Amino acid sequence: VQLVESGGGLVQAGGSLRLSCAASGFTFDDYAIGWFRQAPGKEREGVSCISSSDGSTYYTDSVKGRFTISSDNAMVFLQMNSLKPEDTAVYSCAAGMGRCHDRPLFGVWGQGTQVTVSS
Repeated sequence: VQLVESGGGLVQAGGSLRLSCAASGFTFDDYAIGWFRQAPGKEREGVSCISSSDGSTYYTDSVKGRFTISSDNAMVFLQMNSLKPEDTAVYSCAAGMGRCHDRPLFGVWGQGTQVTVSS
């Protein structure tokens, strides 16, 4: 049971990246899939989440209107537009039983992918 992220990289401010999260060994049924990020010297932050049961989504305020989370079968995507230098971080996806708004316990984590936004 694991998650694998891909799609990170280096981009200039204002650019876009699309992160992918793939499940191996399980399906996303009844799970919430969250994207988290951690920048050097900062605490891990919840960025976005999608609930497989009803498709409900969550975004932290700083990414609303710029990031879009979506899912397709056993993949979850995070489309990141209008990127800013402060979006630079390691982005990880995680799975937890339940819906995003029920604050599930995220017990399965990917290894993370680096996103660097240059000014």
